[in-house]
Order: sequence, then structure tokens, then C-alpha cells
Amino acid sequence: MYVRDAKNREEVWLLDHIEAMDLDDTAFRSRDYVIAIDEDSGAKAGFGRIRIHTGEANEQVCELTSIGVLDGWRKQGVGGHVIERLIEYASDQSFDRVYALTAIPDYFAQFGFQPIDEEDVPTVLDPRLAAKRERHDGPVVPMWLPVDRFRMPARLREWFKSATEAAPETTESDPDEVAEEFGIDPEEATYKYDPSGRRR
Repeated sequence: MYVRDAKNREEVWLLDHIEAMDLDDTAFRSRDYVIAIDEDSGAKAGFGRIRIHTGEANEQVCELTSIGVLDGWRKQGVGGHVIERLIEYASDQSFDRVYALTAIPDYFAQFGFQPIDEEDVPTVLDPRLAAKRERHDGPVVPMWLPVDRFRMPARLREWFKSATEAAPETTESDPDEVAEEFGIDPEEATYKYDPSGRRR
């Protein structure tokens, strides 16, 4: 299993899965994405992108967004390795920090992301935060991470080495299971949030 930059010919595949997962496709450009690939079968397991926003005085802000893992590849560290590659990508473009506006803050917290107060969110991300909150029933939490403080949990590193595609589950998932699909145990999660986005 490895993660590489998306290719132009994968645009349709990306758009299909972004739509199926109800992820954000605003300002879509396939070159902003990375894709996790199974090196034995060539199957695509997950994807994500960075989106660069330019604010006042040409200040640029890097957001991680549209991160998705296909059903048969969840709970195997795929999402974490997609995030790791995106952070490397951001660092290559001279960003020293990245932001995420997420409905699953506990998932991002395991990599070192920290929640931030709304007044500390870069102004250029305010419309993004409002739009994401409009799309989601639950809270959407703004978070940030200095790129040199990213950490990959050892268990996700090991899972990724031997990741294999599983048959999709036939049972319907409820919203409380979203975190579990990404490898988070809701009963042991460190961070809890209220709808305002504040840690409690």
C-alpha cells in the first residue's frame, strides 16, 4: 500500500467517489489530490486533497479536505496515510501549518491536530467553515497542525503495511459509527465537543 499524487485520468473516479461519499468538491482540481493504492492489486483505497486559499495581503492558507476511504479499506490506516502525504505536500509548498474543518475532530486529534477558537480561524476560511456547518447536522470543528508536529499512531502504521480490501458491510451505519470507520473508539476518544465547536 502506498500513497501517490492523483493523475489527470483519475478525475472521473475521484468525482464519482466524492459524490458518493457526499464530500466537498468545491474548486475541484485532480492535481490537488493524492490517492492510496494497493500495490498488489492496483485497487484505489482512499484519497484526499489540499486546498490553498488566498486571503488579504495575499496571505495563503492550506486546508486539508475531501478525505475519503472506500468501504472495504476502512479501519486500516488508509486515511492517516493520505493525511500524512497531504501534509508532506503542504510542506513541499512551504506551508508551516495546515488547517482542517472537520465533523470528526477525534480522528484528526490522533495526528496532533488541535481545535482552535473561531476567532483564531483565518478569515479566508470563515466562508468554508460556515458552508461545512450548513452541510452537516452535527458540529464542525476548526483545527490546525504545525506540519512538523504531525505524528502517525503506531497502530495505523502497522495496519497500513498489511491493508487488504474487505467485503463491504451490508448493514446500514448510523452517524455514531462514522468515527469507528476511521479507526476511532468513541468510548475512548480524548476530545469531546459541543455544537458550538468548543472543546468540553
